[in-house]
Amino acid sequence: MKNREIARLFHATADILEILDANRFRINAYRRAARVVEDLTVDIAELAASGELTELPGIGQGTADAIVDYLETGEMFGYESVRKEIPPKLAELLEIPGLGPKTVGMLWRELNVRTLRQLKRALRSRKILELPGMGPKKVLKIQGGVRAYESRSGRTLLGAALPVADRIIELLRGVKGVKDVSLAGSARRWRSTIGDLDILVTGSDPKAVIEAFVGMDGVVDVLASGTTKASVRMDDALQIDLRVIAAAEWGAALMYFTGSKEHNVRLRGIARKKGLKLSEYGLFSGDDRVAAKTEKAVYRKLGMPWIAPELREDRGEVEAALDRSLPTLVTSEDIRGDLHHHTSWSDGFASIEEVARAAKRRGYEYIIISDHSQSLSIANGLSEERLLEQGEEIDRINKKLRGFRILKGTEADIKSDGSVDYPDEILSGLDVVIASIHSGFEQSQEQITGRIISAMENPNVDIIGHPTGRLIERREPYAVDLDAVMRAAAETGTALEINCHDERVDLNDIHARRAVEMGVMISLGTDSHDPSQGWMMDIGVHTARRAWLAPQSILNTLDRRALLKHLSRSGPAR
Repeated sequence: MKNREIARLFHATADILEILDANRFRINAYRRAARVVEDLTVDIAELAASGELTELPGIGQGTADAIVDYLETGEMFGYESVRKEIPPKLAELLEIPGLGPKTVGMLWRELNVRTLRQLKRALRSRKILELPGMGPKKVLKIQGGVRAYESRSGRTLLGAALPVADRIIELLRGVKGVKDVSLAGSARRWRSTIGDLDILVTGSDPKAVIEAFVGMDGVVDVLASGTTKASVRMDDALQIDLRVIAAAEWGAALMYFTGSKEHNVRLRGIARKKGLKLSEYGLFSGDDRVAAKTEKAVYRKLGMPWIAPELREDRGEVEAALDRSLPTLVTSEDIRGDLHHHTSWSDGFASIEEVARAAKRRGYEYIIISDHSQSLSIANGLSEERLLEQGEEIDRINKKLRGFRILKGTEADIKSDGSVDYPDEILSGLDVVIASIHSGFEQSQEQITGRIISAMENPNVDIIGHPTGRLIERREPYAVDLDAVMRAAAETGTALEINCHDERVDLNDIHARRAVEMGVMISLGTDSHDPSQGWMMDIGVHTARRAWLAPQSILNTLDRRALLKHLSRSGPAR
């Protein structure tokens, strides 16, 4: 059906008319026509053929003629006509979050903004603040929209997708007759970003499952709906694909749709060597299905143990499985505490006690309070005096807690010369010191690498936080020689962090695996600014699993006494 495209062109026409500051009634007429067309449940071409278009509310003779024009020629004359009245690239600015047609029109008329480059230049000028409604907050909002627009890749942060997936899985589990529900695809492999969500279901009533799926809250577009599969787009633009699988094929389908593609190719090659054929429907010997119900059964018939989804990237996991040398991977149950957490003393949103009690509810034995240091004034970093006061507050709270301990720490800035943002006599009084770079990203690789190594040579520094400084989809890593950093970390006994926050995941899985191979311990820290973000430890744990890490490679698996003992004795400089 052409309904969606016609509605899009009506919306685009209204946008351009609004940029041109055209008659409000004309603009509203196109907006209304767009809504009517996109809400239709029948093919608009059928209504046009029968001459019934003008019987639709909101469709007058002019918009009816525009619809017929498009159906017959593939172009809409009204849209093409108004589009020529504005600069060629001006309408593209409407794709920037927070920038509407009125503002685009004003910027064009008043500041001659016609392109993205000209918009960015205008946002840096003082003239823009002289325009009606363009205060500092609005300018900052548009600048943020520009950054988001420029970093778009069509992928979604795993941390944004997982809560959506959890809600859908819970809904589907409640459908009568449903037995198994599972994520598949890159989300089940815990990649830091995903293209879309894949969900598999087994159930006795596929029709009921499909109806519940396409009818759930948040669906804005049903892309496909069949007897055993459906695809929808949610109100946050995330696409979700559902497949209802026969119970007898569950394991083979789960393996196939989990991927990765490269892992699946390797498995099919092994199957062929055994005279078998592997597909999403099962493992076959001729016409006989020899395994399919469970993943373990399929892997076993291929001559290997089950391989954890996080490892299925064709990075040696198949060879390790064949020779029975797969690692014992860390699990969430192994984690004893969070090694990176902020509070309302700096830029967090909860008190120390609220953070501690939330961590205890998660089953932890300890948590490190690591608020920002004094140089990071934008984050309300703690002066030396405030850091000491915070320590006294921690002592008071610890006296009230049973079976749990708050450890005194800091996330101290690594300054431009490589020094750490507190004197040694302050740092030495803390339980744990994280050192991180928060500024000077434009420095050369030699300078940034030198800064980090210099910080690690300080015997009071225990952990390097978010070692590459990346923000996924927003900021590229700064220039750093990670191999040099890892060698220095191994020599000084400094741990490197997997920052679990979904916007960072830094170190990533590749770098974390390399670090451990070089003899470096890994620290997991959520970098939470509110207890509600504590669940992101799961992202860090699964990233560590993607890195092939066992519990003994991770600081957080140590109990409190063992952790403090390790930190006080690790490395030759300690």
